[in-house]
Amino acid sequence: MARFTVIIAVGAGRRGPDGTNTPETEALGPIGAECIEVAAATEDEFISAARKADALISKGRPITKQIINGLEKCKVIALGSVGADTVDLAAATARGIPVTNVPDTFIEEVADHAMMLILATFRRVITMDRYVRDGRWRDGRPLLSQYPRLLGQALGFIGFGHVARAVAARAKPFGVRLLAYDPYIEELVITQCGAEPTGLTELLQRSDLISMHAPATADAHHLLTETHFRLMKRDALFINTGRGPTVDEAALIKALQEHWIAGAGLDVLEQEPPDPTNPLLRMDNVILTPHVASASARMDPSRWRRVGQEVALVLSGRRPMSCVNPSTLDRTGLVRWQPYSMERGPGA
Repeated sequence: MARFTVIIAVGAGRRGPDGTNTPETEALGPIGAECIEVAAATEDEFISAARKADALISKGRPITKQIINGLEKCKVIALGSVGADTVDLAAATARGIPVTNVPDTFIEEVADHAMMLILATFRRVITMDRYVRDGRWRDGRPLLSQYPRLLGQALGFIGFGHVARAVAARAKPFGVRLLAYDPYIEELVITQCGAEPTGLTELLQRSDLISMHAPATADAHHLLTETHFRLMKRDALFINTGRGPTVDEAALIKALQEHWIAGAGLDVLEQEPPDPTNPLLRMDNVILTPHVASASARMDPSRWRRVGQEVALVLSGRRPMSCVNPSTLDRTGLVRWQPYSMERGPGA
């Protein structure tokens, strides 16, 4: 008989691997944990299946307060993402259940994608492609001749965690000037990465390109509003590979329609997938990708392997490496086996 039961919570109606030979089982199998995938049609049905679980791994199903309060033995809720917005953190914390994330398994992929959107938006790649296909070969050069070269432009980061720092490292050789706003990161860390620490208003006013990396937390919800977009340069470009809800999308649409800013490159939106009537889908000055910045051949195996390791640590009586609600750890009796600084928060 298995020592532990680990429920893999997938979205209703979705099916994935059966949980018997997946990356997370590499760490869970040796400790006698049985992984059971549950794709319940209703929340009540899921609670019934997960009630006695020792651990919960979220793969597409939001973990609500109702689900959390229905768990009787759960010692950890594990996520295969950087953000923890799919879990009711307040409810988990109230129950003393640590929630883990994977803040460092696909940093390089997201940074590559952000840099791609920066370059593609700045050089109007989609427009250039359309010109060629539409027989407008000679229109490309006059359009691009209106814009400056990238060298010397100011690239501002809103949020300066792991991804933003990796983007900064990629952008630096292009000769851009780096600015960064992040009230949770020491200025010394920002300057060591070659960026200038600024306030949010100053960053918006000075930046030619703005790259959003704030996490989807309550504090960062609609961090950028109409007021903020009005502060930006009229030829500024806005890039978002973080989370859609950090931006008031209606304000962004208005800013693009009324030419307060020049364009945008977006991997994330407030509503995903977007409503077919969303004006962003019809804008020539917007490049859109379907929340795929982290995708690569190594991403899924790597993150689920890490998820399995986190769950195995907790079920073995040790603290996880990455905990987004670390205040729970002192109440769990879990052994601290690594420096406290390893316990990272969302988007660290």
